[in-house]
Amino acid sequence: MTRRILIVCLGNICRSPAAEGVLRRKIEAAGLDWTVDSAGTGDWHVGEGPHPRMVRAAAQAGYDLSAQRARQIAPEDFARHDLILVADEDNLADVEALRPAGDDTPVHLFAPYAGEGARAIPDPYFTGDFDGALGLVERAADGLIAQLQ
Repeated sequence: MTRRILIVCLGNICRSPAAEGVLRRKIEAAGLDWTVDSAGTGDWHVGEGPHPRMVRAAAQAGYDLSAQRARQIAPEDFARHDLILVADEDNLADVEALRPAGDDTPVHLFAPYAGEGARAIPDPYFTGDFDGALGLVERAADGLIAQLQ
């Protein structure tokens, strides 16, 4: 049975598309039967591709984000996914506010899976550190996959 993960950040143009691309490749390499999608809590970038600087950082690390398009999370995503991972505490609060009554889909911060004490993946849209955010995403993906196996 295929399981489904949703990664959520603010605008779905930096952190969550990077996490989607990284997780897709690493899950496939691990032979796991999981699909990955991403979304944002805001609607500012719906329909747009990932931020060009994140696309470049990801491409330099071997990930292709070019086909992704931003979308906004919806209450229906809780029923569609088995696990929702968020980039930071604000995203966590926003996602939990959308949770339908009676839903028990797990929602967790993604960064702690890196095992480095990080609670959040800093938003490179504001920090400018696209490579640093991508590196943390890669380490968190490795930690998540280790738990999934």
